[in-house]
Amino acid sequence: MTTVVSDTGVGALLRGWRERRRLSQLELALRADSSARHISFVETGRSRPSEEMILRLAEHLDVPVRDRNALLLAGGYAPRYTESPLDAPELETLREGIARLLQGYEPYPALVVDGSYTVVAANRAIGLLLGGLPEHLLAPPMNAMRVTLHPEGLAPRIRNFREWRGHLLAQMERQIAFARSEALRAVYEEVTAYPLPEPADAGDAEDPEPYPYFALPLRIEHDGRVLSFVSSISTFNTPMDVTVAELAIETMLPADPATVEYLRSLSG
Repeated sequence: MTTVVSDTGVGALLRGWRERRRLSQLELALRADSSARHISFVETGRSRPSEEMILRLAEHLDVPVRDRNALLLAGGYAPRYTESPLDAPELETLREGIARLLQGYEPYPALVVDGSYTVVAANRAIGLLLGGLPEHLLAPPMNAMRVTLHPEGLAPRIRNFREWRGHLLAQMERQIAFARSEALRAVYEEVTAYPLPEPADAGDAEDPEPYPYFALPLRIEHDGRVLSFVSSISTFNTPMDVTVAELAIETMLPADPATVEYLRSLSG
């Protein structure tokens, strides 16, 4: 008897996530308190997993919340996680908390992006870095990757652009490998096609100044100064909503005393 496995069935989807995480059936079984035989039967369609089993496997495979809903639907169950618009009344507490966090981080830049790097909130200090950019890059929905890497955006102002570009593209590649997002892939394909800006001085494509060793800084020109930041990204713990799960808060920490002094002077 031959078992035909659908590419879109829950078993095939779970197998895809397991292979993406580079786990054997036995390793996943041990983590999920199951057996390799049962995992095999689920993946080939010989056994229909329960809703609880799908969620347990998804948890141990670190499947994103959006894709957990897809697994449940493929298994014949209702989605478990809501996807609320960010302006929904039930997310009012979240919005207020984000606003307080961004304001409290001033005078340093901070912003919030969704899963495809669309900016959903930012503090006033972000405007410091974006001053003078063309309207077509700043008009909603503004995308952080597009603004940073576009040749008419921040790219010509970034002193260590090739390094910073490489860091951002590698970050996006990891996210694409982690979660199947067509929207994120579209942004990635767009920004990788941008031409590299010409260096300010011939033969000087990178900033020769030394960097702190604890993290790669973003070194960006502003009003004749070079400001230096290191980026920190935070997400919400155990989110139960797809929208919330895909939000990321990026804060820009000054990487040298001169940047701290300058930003504080602007805030009065």
